Amino acid sequence: MEELCGAGAAAPLRREAEEPKQGSVLFLGGNEVKSSAVVKYSSAPPQAAFARLQEKTDLKLPPANWLRESAKLGPAGTTILGNNKKSKPFSSFGMAYDFIDSVGNDVDVVSDSENIKKLLKIPYSKSHVSMAVHRIGRTLLLDELDIQELFMRSSQTGDWTWLKEFYQRLIDQKWQRKKKSKEHWYQKAILSKFLYYSINGDGAAQPVPSTSKQHQEGPVSGESDEAGRASWPAPFEMPSSLSEDPGASNQRSVPLEPSYLVGHVASAAKEQNLTTLFNDGENSQGLKNDFVRNILWTFEDIHMLVGSNMPIFGGGRYPAVSLRLRDNNKPINVLTGIDYWLDNLICNVPELVMCFHVNGIVQKYEMIKTEDIPNLENSNFSTKVIKDIAQNILSFLKSNCTKEGHTYWLFKASGSDIVKLYDLTTLCEETEDKYQNPFTMPVAILLYKVACNMMLKKNQNKKHYGTIRTLLLNCLKLLDNGRHPQIIASANYMLSELFQLDEPKKEDGADFPINGNSDESYSEEEEEMPDSDENGSYSNSSDPPDDNKAVAIIKSVGELSVPEKYKSVHRIRPSCAFPVCHGTEERCRLVLSYVLEGLKSVDSSVKKEGDLPAADPSTPIPLKYEDESTSGGPECLEKQMALFLDKMGSFQKGKHSSQSGMIPGSWQYKMKLQLILKSSKAYYVLSDAAMILQKYGRALRYIKLALQCHDTYCCLCASMLPEVLVFLCQCLTLCGDIQLMLAQNANNRAAYLEEYHYQTKEDQEILHSLHRESRCQVFAWATDLLTDLECQLSVSCKCYEAAYEILLFSNLKNQNPEQHIQVLKRMGNIRNEIGVFYMNQAAAVQTERVVSKNVSTTEQQLWKKSFSCFEEGIQNFESIDDATNAALLLCNTGRLMRICAQAHCAAGGDFKREFSPEEALYYNKAIDYYLKALRSLGKRDVHPAVWDSVNWELSTTYFTMATLQQDYAPLSRKAQEQIEKEVSEAMMKSLKYCDVDTVSARQPLCQYRAATIHHRLASMYHSCLRNQVGDEHLRKQHRVLAELHYSKAVRLFQLLKDAPCEFLRVQLERVAFAEFQMASQNSSAGKLKTLFGALDIMAKTKGAFQLIRKELLAESEQIRKEKSGAENVSPNDSSAALNKEEVLKLLNIFESRMSFLLLQSIKLLTSTKKKIGGIHEEEVVLKTNKQVYSLLLRATANKSMTLLERVEVILNLLEQLTPNAEASNGGVQ
Repeated sequence: MEELCGAGAAAPLRREAEEPKQGSVLFLGGNEVKSSAVVKYSSAPPQAAFARLQEKTDLKLPPANWLRESAKLGPAGTTILGNNKKSKPFSSFGMAYDFIDSVGNDVDVVSDSENIKKLLKIPYSKSHVSMAVHRIGRTLLLDELDIQELFMRSSQTGDWTWLKEFYQRLIDQKWQRKKKSKEHWYQKAILSKFLYYSINGDGAAQPVPSTSKQHQEGPVSGESDEAGRASWPAPFEMPSSLSEDPGASNQRSVPLEPSYLVGHVASAAKEQNLTTLFNDGENSQGLKNDFVRNILWTFEDIHMLVGSNMPIFGGGRYPAVSLRLRDNNKPINVLTGIDYWLDNLICNVPELVMCFHVNGIVQKYEMIKTEDIPNLENSNFSTKVIKDIAQNILSFLKSNCTKEGHTYWLFKASGSDIVKLYDLTTLCEETEDKYQNPFTMPVAILLYKVACNMMLKKNQNKKHYGTIRTLLLNCLKLLDNGRHPQIIASANYMLSELFQLDEPKKEDGADFPINGNSDESYSEEEEEMPDSDENGSYSNSSDPPDDNKAVAIIKSVGELSVPEKYKSVHRIRPSCAFPVCHGTEERCRLVLSYVLEGLKSVDSSVKKEGDLPAADPSTPIPLKYEDESTSGGPECLEKQMALFLDKMGSFQKGKHSSQSGMIPGSWQYKMKLQLILKSSKAYYVLSDAAMILQKYGRALRYIKLALQCHDTYCCLCASMLPEVLVFLCQCLTLCGDIQLMLAQNANNRAAYLEEYHYQTKEDQEILHSLHRESRCQVFAWATDLLTDLECQLSVSCKCYEAAYEILLFSNLKNQNPEQHIQVLKRMGNIRNEIGVFYMNQAAAVQTERVVSKNVSTTEQQLWKKSFSCFEEGIQNFESIDDATNAALLLCNTGRLMRICAQAHCAAGGDFKREFSPEEALYYNKAIDYYLKALRSLGKRDVHPAVWDSVNWELSTTYFTMATLQQDYAPLSRKAQEQIEKEVSEAMMKSLKYCDVDTVSARQPLCQYRAATIHHRLASMYHSCLRNQVGDEHLRKQHRVLAELHYSKAVRLFQLLKDAPCEFLRVQLERVAFAEFQMASQNSSAGKLKTLFGALDIMAKTKGAFQLIRKELLAESEQIRKEKSGAENVSPNDSSAALNKEEVLKLLNIFESRMSFLLLQSIKLLTSTKKKIGGIHEEEVVLKTNKQVYSLLLRATANKSMTLLERVEVILNLLEQLTPNAEASNGGVQ
């Protein structure tokens, strides 16, 4: 059993636990009980062997070394010998502070071993039991509550009178001080001398401190028992010094280092460790862990952290033994046996050495194994029963001590069988100030420390956040802001840190189980629940009415021996779940509520400066709002930006000041910085959420608050940490986004204005706290709600520029490449927006300019502004290799060039108009920019939509330029042939970039454009052919080209189902072209062939006329329905695109040309028939043509026919012509 060697080994330092030494699992009392112990800490020197005293040694005589220190004994000789002093009332807290990791989690009970023994002896003992019980998480802290000592103090000071009265009324009406007998002090004295005799050593004796004598000697040294009462601290009052100096180092003010700012916050440059909350205050308040040993004792399934002062010696068959002195005339009883057995179990000591004496004269020694103690004569007890008692008491306490932070009192009167549990906190609050309970402060500090410890564990799963939150909320309930502002501020900050602001919404409740297991879960606000009568365990129902103050009652101590009597009545609700926030706003609002409480604590502890006006939290702080007329527009922005960047530069140099008089480096200063930063982040997240919901006024208000927080942070902070600067960039970037959205949604301005000016009381109070430190106006230029579109766009741009500048001069762009790219993207985008804004303004000015021929300076200014914006935007996108966006901006620059070209067209009448060199210059510049855009993209795969868009714009530019050159030919400067060549080239280039094959929404447009180009080219060559004389080769070429382009135009117009008029016009031009050719033909056969070809062209227009008829029918149906009062018919149901005037014009031409062609064919066919005799086919054709001609003449003569009727006549005639046209073609050939 070598583990036992460590039982008394010295630890090098307090709070440095040894390597855990797992005690052996002892199966004692017939395999009934499992027990193991690990020494967590020991201050004892290496254990000395005990000296066996000679018989007849008189223990009444003091040994030479009595009460003296020796090197062998270590500095606390008296302690190692197991001074039998009373347990201090806060002994469990001292242990809990030292082993904070175990509290609230792994350990069920923390207590002095004496208290544990007293509890386990309840069914066997008639003596009274009085203990304070506190719950921290799943751990119970047990401390002796010495009522007699407490009431002696109450008599002198007047404190605790309420408890004294309550005690006298309910429990012991004739309470009086019970003095300890002389026998008690006699036994204490001879035990002390016996232990000193047993140390085998005679080092140089030195007098021991008088405090040790008080505890050791008792009356022997002539001291009264009152000295032992010094261990009770005074109730926690606020000392006068605290109100004057918040940083004073005393117990009540709990000095803190900045390291209490736990969790990873943006400003934490490096990992910080939590410092001890108490300095010297611990010792003075009796909160020191002064046990010789702290042992983690596992008894069956109960884990206990136990403090023990039992002396352990070497010698015997084992490396460790405990030494006991017994009066031979008094047999060992059950209580003594249990005492010895438990002491040895707790300390893992395998053997007991008993020295018997009679009247102080040593008689004999006896060695007893620990496992044999339960079977000693007169001291028989069942270890299994002790196990059941332990489990029942623990279950009883855990079931009823449910409220964290409350002091419970477990009380059994002397000689009584009834054990009662009272909630002293509730009783105290009914009568007096909660600080009359001396346990209030230590409990609060312990709750705080456990929460801190859990927060500092970086690998801590979020499922513990609910536990941490409950610990902190219960801690705050116990604290008073006037007395403990520092802990309150810190606890509130930690509560705010529990809510992860940057998480996606789905995680709000995902990681936090709604229910934990019953051991770990407890409620910070336990509702009153009816007592359970299950198994008859405990009930108030049959008790006298006086007992209604008790939380729970064990009616008979005998019940504790019944196995699992209280096992099934745990009433701990699993209510420690982290609150599930339904949305980002709720989460941020919770964070801000904690931040506000923290700020209030900090502000209340800072001395009020005489010149600082007291802010009234009920008065809203006006949010600055300026009309653009007073704000000075973009020029004013430049100055504000320069001032802002200058100030940012000064932050880098480390200038800072606090208006409220906070001392840099003080806890208030450090805490306020963290709280302000947290609130800034919360407002940023709220702003982002409002932005997503398109509540832009609200978003601007929140980002304004975020930046005001940041402004205050900057005023206080000596040096800006990189993380904080990156966050500032994010805020400015979001502010830029919001201003841009406000500019783009000007229609809802009234709603946004209302959202912007709304303020919650919480926001006002946070602002008041901020205004204690700074004016919060550094970012006013960025966060005002403007009504001028240009100003809004400029502010947006300035926000991005400010963010970019910060990244630049802080050298942060390399560490934060993503942020850098985002800012540059937004800068490119806003410059595009501003460029487009100026470009549209220029276009508007241009449309208004009717009379003046010259371009105005206003237009030119707008072009320059627009152009420089596009240029800067292109540079932004190119610097981050964003080819797509760079292409879009190049495309917009091309559009600007086209607007410039349009502005230069002469304003005179159309008959004088010529295509000017300025127009040509700007159109060519536009073409250059579009080609650059295509080069930027490289290939269509990069971004098909942008690629197609640029191609379309390029095609349009070539087409417009060609059309203008064709329609307004610059004949005064160029020859006709040159113009025709240039038009042809431009048209062919337009065709090149006009993609008719790719299926897309733009395909019909492309087909229409291509058809129009072919039509225009065909018309041009047709015109050339008519006007040209001479060069036969060129004429032939033009004829071929005209025919080619006409046929292509026809083919494309046929694909389109919504261009019948265009199709008809092309076909009529082809007929005219045929007529022109026929005029130059001499032979009848040739003329006849051309005529039949022209008639065939006319016959092919049937499809176009069918489309026209369909649209006319739909239109007449529409009119009929409207007349009959039919509802639900919109006037645009039919294709309103049909131009009736155009149709009428084309129909007239068509009728005249058809009439002419039919007449010519009849003449030619008749003359041919006379010459060569009739051919059957030609006779049929002639007959049909005559018939059709006759019908046509009648129809044209009838002026009363409607357009629809005329179209139907044409369709009917074309129907008759179609087969004959084919036959005659065949016949002629």
